[in-house]
Amino acid sequence: MPNVIRIERNGGPEVMEWVEVPEQAPGPGEVLLRQTAIGLNYADVYARIGLYKAPLPAVIGSEGAGVIEALGPGVATLKVGDHVVYQGVNGAYADVRLAPADRLVRLPDGIDDRTAAAIFLKGVTAYYLLFRTFKVGKGTTVLFHAAAGGVGLIACQWAASLGATVIGTVGSDAKAELAKANGCAFVINYARENFVEHVKEITGGTGVDVCYDSIGKDTFPASLDCIRPMGMWVTFGNSSGPVPAFPPLLLMQKGSLYATRPTTGHYLARRADLEQAAEALFSVVKDGTVKVTVGQTFALKDAAEAHRALEARQTSGATVLLP
Repeated sequence: MPNVIRIERNGGPEVMEWVEVPEQAPGPGEVLLRQTAIGLNYADVYARIGLYKAPLPAVIGSEGAGVIEALGPGVATLKVGDHVVYQGVNGAYADVRLAPADRLVRLPDGIDDRTAAAIFLKGVTAYYLLFRTFKVGKGTTVLFHAAAGGVGLIACQWAASLGATVIGTVGSDAKAELAKANGCAFVINYARENFVEHVKEITGGTGVDVCYDSIGKDTFPASLDCIRPMGMWVTFGNSSGPVPAFPPLLLMQKGSLYATRPTTGHYLARRADLEQAAEALFSVVKDGTVKVTVGQTFALKDAAEAHRALEARQTSGATVLLP
């Protein structure tokens, strides 16, 4: 019988239960996917605690890779035996699952399942952040919070390859070394340094062109003080809690700043955009521009322990759950 991690109520890691579920057959437009690796993301924590609302009971998780075992009616672009990856499809914490064919991307040669599950959501997020939310290129100065995290390690390498100067913030000396080795020209340990002061020193008082912030409450509003006039603040996560409500007037006071809260659900809603992002990501991974760091793995049945480690900021790089 297939197994899943299911939650009956919102709460801490203890609400996640390893349970058997009935076998299912794929319906129209679906495939039956035997998963080989599942990506752990902070969005999974938000779903578990109820910050991201979902009907309960629920199987959380939204990123995984595996092998297609059966096709539903109308699926013509994939075949049994294909190795595929997906993101943004709820219900990932399962050893076997149904998935919509139009959200799956076939893996190219040179990208294995575990690597795909480690990078896909994080990598396509990095893609739209750097190429669409704010176009990063030669001469751009970037501040990236949580530079040693899953998105951070990919995005900082990618941004540096585009010619940007990347300033990363981290929470420990060990993570500082990791960030330095992965694209950051400057690294600030915010656990013992004032990152606003250091950013101003690094930029000669000018500030950065764009600040990418997945931390949320703990870095607000200080992040705004790091950005040049008419620069952009991109808040794309809430690892320390949601950003509190603030008056738009604050953006004027801080330098006529732009602010946005993007999500893959909008940026990659169209199939063409998903394919473009995937192709770009796979290309930079295969040619070595972006090196993948799988910092740790957990058995899927031990997902609660993985969540505890993630929330305690004891992880670096990507975390993969193995069915």
